[in-house]
Amino acid sequence: MLKTHACGELRKDHIGQTVTLAGWVNRRRDMGGVIFIDLRDRAGKAQIVVDSSRSAEAFAHAEQIRSEYVIQVTGVVSQRPEGQENEAMATGDIEVLVDELAVLNAAKTAPFPIDREANVDEGLRLKYRYLDLRRERLQRNLTVRHKAIKFIRDFLDKRGFLEIETPILFKSTPEGARDYLVPSRVHPGKFYALPQSPQQLKQLLMVAGYERYFQIARCFRDEDQRKDRQPEFTQLDMEISFVQRDDILDLIEALMVGMAKEVSLVPLASEEFPRISYREAMDRYGTDRPDLRFEMFLHDIGDIVEESAFQVFRDNVKAGKVAKALCVPGCGDYSRKQMTELEAIAKKNGAKGMAWMAIKADTGEIRGSIVKFFTTEQLAALTERVGAEPGDLILLSSDTRYVANIVLGALRDEMGERLGLKDKKALSFCWVVDFPLFEEEKEGDHYAPSHHMFTSPKREHIPLLDSDPHAVLSEQYDLVCNGYEVAGGSIRIHERALQRKIMELIGFSIEDAQDQFGHMLEAFEYGAPPHGGIAPGIDRIIALMCGEPNIREVMAFPKSQQAADLMADAPSVVAQHQLDDLHIALAMPEPAAEE
Repeated sequence: MLKTHACGELRKDHIGQTVTLAGWVNRRRDMGGVIFIDLRDRAGKAQIVVDSSRSAEAFAHAEQIRSEYVIQVTGVVSQRPEGQENEAMATGDIEVLVDELAVLNAAKTAPFPIDREANVDEGLRLKYRYLDLRRERLQRNLTVRHKAIKFIRDFLDKRGFLEIETPILFKSTPEGARDYLVPSRVHPGKFYALPQSPQQLKQLLMVAGYERYFQIARCFRDEDQRKDRQPEFTQLDMEISFVQRDDILDLIEALMVGMAKEVSLVPLASEEFPRISYREAMDRYGTDRPDLRFEMFLHDIGDIVEESAFQVFRDNVKAGKVAKALCVPGCGDYSRKQMTELEAIAKKNGAKGMAWMAIKADTGEIRGSIVKFFTTEQLAALTERVGAEPGDLILLSSDTRYVANIVLGALRDEMGERLGLKDKKALSFCWVVDFPLFEEEKEGDHYAPSHHMFTSPKREHIPLLDSDPHAVLSEQYDLVCNGYEVAGGSIRIHERALQRKIMELIGFSIEDAQDQFGHMLEAFEYGAPPHGGIAPGIDRIIALMCGEPNIREVMAFPKSQQAADLMADAPSVVAQHQLDDLHIALAMPEPAAEE
């Protein structure tokens, strides 16, 4: 080895020892006759001192080096002079007095600072990702990721799980997002698909009798990018036979609590994860991904507005729609500009407009254009219902139950951010259960599954599939943390007849079902056990545990917002002979006409 110790491991116990270190020059300070260097490796930093009176040759080399040079030094570990200790460094009590110094490689000036946090353009960071990865923050995040995955493997191994790899090249089947397709050279005109998840394969492993499976699985989805999405991502894929819903929830809860205690940089708000029905989550929080870090609830005010003169809301309620309100503390003095911003959020989420009331902090007077439609008694009832006090703002929405909830849920999320109510130093987990099996809106003549087609309906609701499919609740469950869905799972269908029935409801003909899922349907005829599973998203969970707002910060080589690898310039044009080998002819889109 080119070093005897890591830079970050040196302590007072090493004083007097001769050590050899190797790493990158983090900072260099020339004090005239003495050069101080912070030498960095993966373990941390150590201060090395190159004194011309101790070694003229080493000093001559030190005069030439700059930041990010790779060097090797040999010297004696020494106590730092009194008053020069650095409490910010783990090695701040010691320094290394250098006797020998060798430059292992020079370095150009980096395109951005590496020795400190700086506001660097995202594209530049991704183009020079190998330099970005040298920064302390990313090294910390990837270390947390490693420790988390090791904890997962050890945890599941102790509980009888087998880690089994499933194919990356598989069949293209509809799973919600677009597939990444891989053409086959040996089978002209045919394509593999990169898996959006190993869903079918892990269920087939249950049919095969493996009972407890897991995999740190790479998954691929060709969809538009958001801050919590990437075209390729990693999930903890799991499936268990002879299991009920609460068995899986208890297992994952124990896994998350243990992992958070072991590796998380952000503490848990609670070791108990509340279990909330989908209906309650939507009605109280306006989302199926509730952020429990702050209390600001939606309230039904239909009975109040139904008796008011506010015709739009009153008519909606009488027509079977709902009227709901959200009280925002301390925002009664919001300006017109701020209200316009909130109205834009409401409209973006499906509202036709936004009604509001504000209570003056000094007088308690209620102002707003809709106040005139309510009697004094109705206003008192409304403010009491939502818990409003002087200085508060009340936002109102009336529409279908779903739209009204979504609108106020988006406003709740926005106001929680604006008011600083989201504790950045807490992980607040909860379960959302009892989802409807199908989305409220049909796709043409067919139903759309709210999770995926392999999710089982509740056994007692199976008869409703023939009479009222929208009333059927499923065995789906989601794990939510700080307003993000971090895991989704369900008890699966394990009987061919029931699976075929669900496929029929969502629009698969017998021929289509057999063509795309024949292998699954046939497998269910060979003694498929009851089973269920879940797939926590590794990237999202690690980002939350590191306090990062974007999963790119916990991935070694992420893609850009446009799904491009800016470092390697991918995707890229390939040679014509490669296309010929694959029997592919390109039909490029016409360039956009200039205006």
